[in-house]
Amino acid sequence: MSITTKRFGARYGRKTKERFAQVEALQRGKHKCPYCNKPSVKRIAVGIWHCVKCDAKFAGKAYSI
Repeated sequence: MSITTKRFGARYGRKTKERFAQVEALQRGKHKCPYCNKPSVKRIAVGIWHCVKCDAKFAGKAYSI
């Protein structure tokens, strides 16, 4: 069990929590900006990404660019 899924306690089952941990790790990981190629992109909302370095805001997938 991952640190991020411990907040669910004994609920939802092991496989569901493992899948959730994989998605959350992908979402919160470092992403490379398509404009400046720096790994400084953060997720603002579902499908909306923002590069801290070049201040570009663009659309992508829900959990990854």
